Amino acid sequence: MPTEPEPITLFEIVKRAVEICDPNDSDERLDRLLLQFEDADEPVTGIERLDERLAVAVEGVDVELADPVVAMAVATILYLAHRRDELGDEPHKILRLAARAEWKGDPPEAVRDWLTDRGVEV
Repeated sequence: MPTEPEPITLFEIVKRAVEICDPNDSDERLDRLLLQFEDADEPVTGIERLDERLAVAVEGVDVELADPVVAMAVATILYLAHRRDELGDEPHKILRLAARAEWKGDPPEAVRDWLTDRGVEV
């Protein structure tokens, strides 16, 4: 009998989103965001109100809630939490689809500029 794959944890989703948004590991805010979830070993599928949990975490990282890299990290976490089968997909594709899902194809200007600087078309 084939064994079921291990469930994907919230930490794994957050880690992948941070890797995608900060491939050079140079953004201190995303490092702090990741640290907040380092013990989040529960399966992401069992988490209710993930958006609220992320909002609380973001308040400690981006007080003004205006940083495009933090906004995209959260959008990417939410996207990957629902599309776990795409965890290993190409980063540009994930960013594009996460932005489309989060802002219905019309992200705020700061996010759009951040994506454009990375060669991502929404």
